[in-house]
Amino acid sequence: MLSVGLTGGIGAGKSEVSRLLQSYGAVLIDADRIAREVVEPGTPGLTAVVEAFGPEILTAGGALDRPRLGSIVFADSERLADLNAIVHPLVGARSRELERAAGADAVVVHDVPLLTENGLAPLYDLVIVVDAAPETQLDRLVGRRGMTESEARARMAAQATREERRAVADLVIDNDGPLEDLEPQVRKVWAELTRRISARPAAGTPGPTPSP
Repeated sequence: MLSVGLTGGIGAGKSEVSRLLQSYGAVLIDADRIAREVVEPGTPGLTAVVEAFGPEILTAGGALDRPRLGSIVFADSERLADLNAIVHPLVGARSRELERAAGADAVVVHDVPLLTENGLAPLYDLVIVVDAAPETQLDRLVGRRGMTESEARARMAAQATREERRAVADLVIDNDGPLEDLEPQVRKVWAELTRRISARPAAGTPGPTPSP
């Protein structure tokens, strides 16, 4: 198995890269999706979040009010750290469970938005960073996601810098350009991932015999 960490700043295009890698054959473990699952109604995760932030972060139906919680944590780094301390261990445990279920010859891609921020790079065999200039990120967040400029800047400021992400990267995918420029890059990365796993000795294969 090859364990790959995939990350990138908000608006960099990481989700499209993960979609392409999955279409080529990768086993995708999406930390954002798992993070939603571990705070669904009735879970210990949601109970812990309510204890930390109060019942006002719940909808009338008892689910997590994500926009309201986001407005709190992305404006206060200490509150964001409080939330991460609750959710990240739960996400990590579920991610490890899913990875163990993958086949021995699988390329397992962990889509982890806050990989750099939480010092998770050593957990993976290699790290892929989807990179885009801050100006590109801002344009996408405002133009495609409908955020206000101040909201987009707050979300970006709560994440690692471009330089910090690139510092932990083994492979970088440049996504400053149009979508049609992305796919050829991702296909090259997939070829590299499959080459690496093919070069590994099969489980149980003896290593070289030491010289006498």
